Amino acid sequence: MDHLDLPPLLGACGSVRLPGSKSISNRTLLLAALASGTTEIRDLLASDDTARMLAALSALGVTWTRHGDSDDYRVEGAGGPFRVKAAELFLGNAGTAVRPLTAALAVSGGEYRIAGVARMHERPIGDLVDGLRQIGADVRYLGNEGFPPLHILPAPIRAGGVVRVRGDVSSQFLTALLMALPLAGVETTVEVVGELISKPYIAITLDLMARFGVEIQREGWQRFTVPGGCRYRSPGTVFVEGDASSASYFLAAGAIGGGPVRVEGVGRTSIQGDVRFAEALERLGARIEFGDNWIEARAPADGRLRAFDLDLNHIPDAAMTLAVAALFADGPCALRNIASWRVKETDRLAAMATELRKVGAQVEEGADHLVVVPPDRLVPAAIDTYDDHRMAMCFSLVSLGGCRVRINDPNCVNKTFPGYFDAFARVAQAVPVIAIDGPSASGKGTVAARVAEALGFAYLDSGSLYRLVALAAMRAGIALDDEPALARVAATLPAEFAGERVRLAGDDVTDAIREEACSVGASKVAVLPAVRAALLDRQHDYRRAPGLVAEGRDMGSVVFPDAEHKFFLTASAEARADRRYKQLKEKGLAANMESLLEDLRDRDARDAARPVAPLKQLPDATLLDTTEMGVGEAVSFVLEHVRRTRDDA
Repeated sequence: MDHLDLPPLLGACGSVRLPGSKSISNRTLLLAALASGTTEIRDLLASDDTARMLAALSALGVTWTRHGDSDDYRVEGAGGPFRVKAAELFLGNAGTAVRPLTAALAVSGGEYRIAGVARMHERPIGDLVDGLRQIGADVRYLGNEGFPPLHILPAPIRAGGVVRVRGDVSSQFLTALLMALPLAGVETTVEVVGELISKPYIAITLDLMARFGVEIQREGWQRFTVPGGCRYRSPGTVFVEGDASSASYFLAAGAIGGGPVRVEGVGRTSIQGDVRFAEALERLGARIEFGDNWIEARAPADGRLRAFDLDLNHIPDAAMTLAVAALFADGPCALRNIASWRVKETDRLAAMATELRKVGAQVEEGADHLVVVPPDRLVPAAIDTYDDHRMAMCFSLVSLGGCRVRINDPNCVNKTFPGYFDAFARVAQAVPVIAIDGPSASGKGTVAARVAEALGFAYLDSGSLYRLVALAAMRAGIALDDEPALARVAATLPAEFAGERVRLAGDDVTDAIREEACSVGASKVAVLPAVRAALLDRQHDYRRAPGLVAEGRDMGSVVFPDAEHKFFLTASAEARADRRYKQLKEKGLAANMESLLEDLRDRDARDAARPVAPLKQLPDATLLDTTEMGVGEAVSFVLEHVRRTRDDA
């Protein structure tokens, strides 16, 4: 799937069980592999990143098994450095695997090669390598200096004393050193040079190391002492918390979309710093509640998030969600101290600025900050995700602004949350669509317009669109075979449907589009692929709060396959011919009953045989035979069915 179209949403409400934390999962896997004894890991995250780590551990001689189809694993620890002394490892774009494995392998006394995808080879690792070289490790670059791929050679490790590592690029460098140094067996102090970013992630590392029997002495966030003679020992069973970074999308959905939305798997007892995202939402006015293992978010009492100016160094991953939440704030929002975004799966500062501008925001991008000015109205857009799972998940929230959004490469969420979009759909409340189809003269247009009026919904007469494109083109002097120009007309077609009247740029063109010139023009433009594609997107734009009634051939199958209600109106050919006959007579036009009946039967046969969107009742559509019904009865049937279905839900 190269893209995923998300419909405009009315709000969000419900609960989500979170997948396991990526940070905890990969740290736990590595510690279990290095520990003595067997470790049972419960609720491990199933994702690309953990799959890379598991594959690497297998290549390094670590035995692990999965319990059936569950997320529970058993790891047989090596009781120290890896026993396999030669391996080539491909780790994709898994930073939580590359950094700590590099350090662990550097003190394992073997020869190893570590590589990844192209983006991983752009993510810096030089500060970690410099730290490892200080204890005697032989780590060499196979490409650009300071970046993977790496070649690790056997070397005598001279741990002890003080090792210095920068802390202002990635906290994963410090995590990797701390996790590897117990393998050296000598007391070693690690000093952080500069400000340590993402401190909560170091707290996760220290907590997990302690569970595996190694207590680190910490002096603030600048000095960390690894005791000599310590060894990792299995704690028996480890439960992986739900991913607090992933919780941010659903909490933000509750804060933006009304809520309540509850996430289960993290709470007030979590060891993950990203639970503090909930505190940031509170600063924006969201109403937050905590339990031991859950967090719940609702919109502010007045419904609008407050503008903010926040230092977000402590929650860099979850801070991305705030950048999108800024679109729904009541003024300009500043996100500060987020320079680490530039060395993640992509340059997130640049990527976020680019994509926010697509949906209408004004954005100032600095070296370590963003300022987001929310637009008066969000603009539908196709969001590029840069092979970055968090870009895809963050921008799903744009749909809560009643704006359709396309997520390109949605499968990139597999890195941490393969089921994300299904989970998002479970709490999302899409703008409802009622799709009405049927053969010519079945009354579908009249019924659809009156149903829309009764419900206060928007109305779309899709059958008029190609006629409108032709009329707009002729008025603009555009040739009816100029496909690119016609597609541009279709993409921004200023058409409105009010009852049974049709307007083009404010002009009533109900009669004009039925003239012969428009009919001929419609036939010409309808066969152009670019025009059809543009009109598909344009039709999606009519889906807006509080709902849409869409009438036409492929409304329930192609344009709005997720329509909440689908109806197929029909009537006998004789009844439809009689209706058409009376319409023509009322307009003072000549009409022949036999000719009308023959034309309708021929049209029915052609429509049913069409290779694209043939006329037929969809399996999930409700059949309504209007042969013996008046318009009022048909409208009442549809309205009662909609009401009854909603009441049952």
